[in-house]
Amino acid sequence: MATAKIYPDALVILNKWYDEGHYITFFTSRLEEHREVTEVWLKENGLKYHGLLMGKPRGGNYHWVDNHIVRATRFDGKFTELIDKEVTIQVFKP
Repeated sequence: MATAKIYPDALVILNKWYDEGHYITFFTSRLEEHREVTEVWLKENGLKYHGLLMGKPRGGNYHWVDNHIVRATRFDGKFTELIDKEVTIQVFKP
């Protein structure tokens, strides 16, 4: 973990979003016991962020429940500019 290489363009794109006022939170499957090494890595690589959530379920079938709109950005192998895309989401019945 401590020697992982940062993805190309990640620093520029994520810090740009931070500077534009986006609230940056990393959501990772790493265990709480790996928090310190993760925070050190983020700092050493110069990433600006507001929060770090540990213990994301593995396998991708999880739900984030909130009373506000949550904007999720899925990393798909390359950091580029975001585009708008219409998708279907599940919401609770009124």
